[in-house]
Amino acid sequence: MRILAVGAHPDDLELLCAGTLIKYSKEGHTVVMAHMCNGNKGHFTIPPEELASIRAEEAKKSAEIIGAEIIQGEYPDLELGIDENSKRTAVDVIRRARPDVIITHSPDDYMVDHINTSRLIVEASFIATLPHYKSDYPAHNVIPPVFFMDTLAGVNFIPTEYVDITDEIEIKEKMLLCHQSQYIWLRDHDHIDYVDFMKSLSKFRGIQCGVKYAEGFKQYQVWGRIVPRRLLP
Repeated sequence: MRILAVGAHPDDLELLCAGTLIKYSKEGHTVVMAHMCNGNKGHFTIPPEELASIRAEEAKKSAEIIGAEIIQGEYPDLELGIDENSKRTAVDVIRRARPDVIITHSPDDYMVDHINTSRLIVEASFIATLPHYKSDYPAHNVIPPVFFMDTLAGVNFIPTEYVDITDEIEIKEKMLLCHQSQYIWLRDHDHIDYVDFMKSLSKFRGIQCGVKYAEGFKQYQVWGRIVPRRLLP
């Protein structure tokens, strides 16, 4: 299968679903890691243009660890609206990746870039299959099932499916540590150590399903998206 994971910013996927992406990669599936925004505002001292370049390189290094393809974000942080341009961008992410399964943010997450990414990707995953909707890539021929990944700290999120990532937690940490520009930012702005934060949530989800570390997901359950087999690894 082809797996597309779409986060709002570089490092969102590493925090919330990288263990699952590692398992997909181990099983021989093609993994595409994309983000909609370029992360240009997540620092106290590095100016936006320089930070966007740094974060693009960090995202590339993380994806390389598992041999994933990368689609870099083009929207400045907090400028991802719901409009025709952003919708077409989301459609092209999907048409370029041609996924069988999509993972993206929960619509109930904590900030607007995450919420808008979720809405755009869900809408675009259908629009991408319409031949008369013109964009830079040809129409996709699959309306893919969508899974919402956990929210930050698991707030307002009750998983319906779990993935055991106990054997993948060290690689997940390595991927997250590629995003060094965010360590001080998250520590001083959000008062978290991002590795400890990630492991704590993974351990909590693991407790819920009887393993050491896990990631939780909720399937987008509407007609045309449900299949009678497990799609998560």
